[in-house]
Amino acid sequence: MAIGFLGTTLDRVGKGAERWNKWRPTVGLCQQPDLLVHRLELIHCEDARDRGLAERIRDDIAQVSPETDVRLHAMQLRDPWDFEEVYGALHDFTSGYAFDTEYEDYLVHITTGTHVAQICWFLLTEARYLPARLIQTSPARRLDTERKASGIHTLIDLDLSRYDRIASRFRRERQETLAFLKSGIATRNAAFNRSVEQIERVAIRSRAPMLLVGPTGAGKSFLARRIYELKRARHQIQGRFVEVNCATLRGDGAMSALFGHVKGAFTGAQNARDGLLRAADGGMLFLDEIGELGLDEQAMLLKAIEERRFFPLGSDREMESDFLLIAGTHRDLRGRVTEGLFREDLFARINLWTFELPGLAGRREDIEPNIDFELERHARELGRQVRFNVEARRRYLAFATSSEARWAGNFRELSASVTRMATLADSGRIDETLVEEELQRLRRAWQSDGPDVTPLRTLLDDEVMVGLDLFDRLQLESVIGVCREARSLSDAGRRLFAVSRQGKANPNDADRLRKYLARFGLEWSAVVSHPDG
Repeated sequence: MAIGFLGTTLDRVGKGAERWNKWRPTVGLCQQPDLLVHRLELIHCEDARDRGLAERIRDDIAQVSPETDVRLHAMQLRDPWDFEEVYGALHDFTSGYAFDTEYEDYLVHITTGTHVAQICWFLLTEARYLPARLIQTSPARRLDTERKASGIHTLIDLDLSRYDRIASRFRRERQETLAFLKSGIATRNAAFNRSVEQIERVAIRSRAPMLLVGPTGAGKSFLARRIYELKRARHQIQGRFVEVNCATLRGDGAMSALFGHVKGAFTGAQNARDGLLRAADGGMLFLDEIGELGLDEQAMLLKAIEERRFFPLGSDREMESDFLLIAGTHRDLRGRVTEGLFREDLFARINLWTFELPGLAGRREDIEPNIDFELERHARELGRQVRFNVEARRRYLAFATSSEARWAGNFRELSASVTRMATLADSGRIDETLVEEELQRLRRAWQSDGPDVTPLRTLLDDEVMVGLDLFDRLQLESVIGVCREARSLSDAGRRLFAVSRQGKANPNDADRLRKYLARFGLEWSAVVSHPDG
C-alpha cells in the first residue's frame, strides 16, 4: 500500500497518447516489475484542475496496473511551502488512517509534492506515526529504453534538520504522551516526573525489558498497560497485553501458566496449553512480582527473553514468541540475588531500565489531583458526575495528606476510598457526613492492620489531629507513653525532664508537663484514665 502526493508538474507531462512515452512518477510507481502496489492513496489539492489530473492518473493506472486500487484524497493546503500547515495536515491524515500492519506493507512515495511535503513525510515516518518505509522513483537511464516510461525505484533514508515550529509541535505531543503515561494526572512529585520522562523516551526508542519497582498499589500494572498502549499507538507493537502476577504461580502450575504444556505433561494435564509467553507473541508481557518466580522458571524465562524460544512443559519441541517484557516487583531483587533466591543473570538482563515508583506516602502532594482523577473516572464509567462540598473536600484532603493517613494500599486504597464516597453521594454531592463516615472506616481498617495505631486518635479532636506535624505527633505519643507508666503527674514530670530540671533551683515538673499537655487540649486525668491506658 502506497501513499503519495499527486505530482502537479511531473504527473502532468504529455498529452494524449504521447503521455505513455513520458515518465510520470505516480504512474511509474505502479509499473515497477518487482513491486506490486495493491492500493494507492493519492493526495491532491481541492481545485478542479488538480482533481481532473488525479482522475486521469487513476484511469491510466487502471490500464497499466489493474490490480491497483487508487483512492483519491482532496486536501486543502493554502500554502504547500508552509511547514507547520503541511505537517499538521499530514499528521491529521495519518492519525485518522486505519493502518493494518499485520496484513499490509506501507510505502510513502516522496518523489512528488514540495520539498516541505517530503521533509514532513520523513518526520512522520521517523516518529512512527507512519508505520512505513520511504520510496523514491526516478527516470530510467537514457539507454534503458524498456523502462523509459516506468522509471526505477529506490528505498531511501534522509538526514534532515529539525525546524522550530515542527519541534514545538513535537514538544506538545511529548507533553501529551507524558500526561498519558501519568494517567492524565499533573503530578507534582519531582522524582516521579523525572521517572516518567525517562520511561517515555525508553518506551519509544527501545525494545529492552523494563523493571518497575514499587510497593503494592503504587501503579506498576497500570503504568505497564499505558506503556503498551503508547507503543501500540506508535505501531511498534501489534499483539496483546498479557499480565500475570507471579506470586500466584507455584510448581508445575507456574511452568504451565508461563510456558504452556503438552497433553499428559503432568497429572491433570488432559489438554495441551499454549501458555502466557506464547499468548504475548508480538505483544507485551507484564510479569508482576517477578521476584516470586522459582529458580527453574527464572532459567527458562531468561532463555525466552534472550533467544525468543522456550520448551513447553513436557515437550521436546521448542516454541517461539517475540514479546516485549515489563517486570514489576516490590522486593529488593539485588538482595534476593545475594540470598540465592533470584538468578544474577536474569537480574542483569531485566535491570537495564529500572524505574522506582513511589507509594502514596511518598507522593502526598499528588493526593489531590488523584482524587479529581478518580472522580472523573467514576463519572466516565457510571455516567454520573459527583463533586465534594467545599468543607467536605477540605476535611478529606486535610486527613488524606496528614501523617495519620497510612495509605497502606497506596493509590489502590485511595481509589477505593473515593469510589465509596462517590457511590454513596446523594444528588452527586459528597458532604461532610459522608467524609466523616469514610474517615472512620479508614481508621478502623488501619487499626485492624497492626500495632502502628497510636492512642492519639482517641484522645484528640479530629481538627487537632490533622493539624499536627509529624514531629509533634511523635513527641506527643512518647510523652503519653511515659505518663501512662508513671505513678503520678510529678513522677511523669521528673522522668521527662530529668536532665533539664538539674539546672533549675525550684523545678516544677508537674506544672511544666501540665502546660505541655494543655497545648493539645489534654488534661492529665484524661491521659491516664483513658481506656487505651
